[in-house]
Amino acid sequence: MDGKIVILGAGHVGSHVGQALAAGEIGREIVLVDIVPGKAEAQAMDIADALSFPDRGRTVRAGTCADCADADVTVVAIGKPREPGQTRLDLLADSTRMIADLAESLKKTGVGGPVVSITNPCDIIADCLGRLLGLDRFRVFGTGTLLDTARLLRTLSEQTGVARSRITAWVLGEHGDSSMIPFSALRIAGKSPREVPDFDAEAALRRTHEIGMDIINGKGSTEFGIGQAAAFLIRNILEDSHAVLPLSVRLAGEYGLHVQCGVPCAVGKNGIERIVELPLTAEERQALAHSAEILQKHTRLAEEILAGRA
Repeated sequence: MDGKIVILGAGHVGSHVGQALAAGEIGREIVLVDIVPGKAEAQAMDIADALSFPDRGRTVRAGTCADCADADVTVVAIGKPREPGQTRLDLLADSTRMIADLAESLKKTGVGGPVVSITNPCDIIADCLGRLLGLDRFRVFGTGTLLDTARLLRTLSEQTGVARSRITAWVLGEHGDSSMIPFSALRIAGKSPREVPDFDAEAALRRTHEIGMDIINGKGSTEFGIGQAAAFLIRNILEDSHAVLPLSVRLAGEYGLHVQCGVPCAVGKNGIERIVELPLTAEERQALAHSAEILQKHTRLAEEILAGRA
């Protein structure tokens, strides 16, 4: 899994993506970039210290946006963390302005390889970034509902006692409070949900929505889960695995929608290869459409913010 990975933003999320990559021996060179003087250097040194026992033979260093020109994967993790009581959508204005400034810098240097956006609100910012950079929708995308799906898998495992590895489940729509679960596609140890005695659909969806804020209320930020989720995604990109993961991509008629949101996508070395359309029930399509409406509303707000900067 050789490759150069550049992480823009060396805060809680970016640094934990870097640590997860380094510990997992994903990528030969990991470059951290941050606008705060000295921060990327300090984070890079701290991660590099963790690679001595055992020696993992990876390079972790600080860099600049110019490093993105020949990157195999660029990760965007800039922005402010959520405060207790804030939704991801509450970060829209600040994040949109930050991403616009970043895009100007990246257009000057160029970007090699896929661009993975984590900055919240994830779906809207990934959409803005792709449009500002003028890159294909399959090359600039967000982690989307990958973390939501990780939380769902944990919730279902705790609920039923079945190992996460034996559960197939997806979260679709917004990376946020309007996301939905297509229970018709869910399998627990090969069984449909109605065949599992301890399964509780309402509780599963509620906990999937609540976990992020519970973590923020308890310690101020989420970092380990998204760090590992992003590292897992990047591993699959570098390995050209064609694995199907729930990611935030701009839909162009898939699922009957035209919005950026989380859906299953096959990934490879060039980014998203194709979108996988699950056979949703009428009720599930309605729930996904509701999430899409919320995202479309806030996407328009982001467009107004960008227009005001012109």
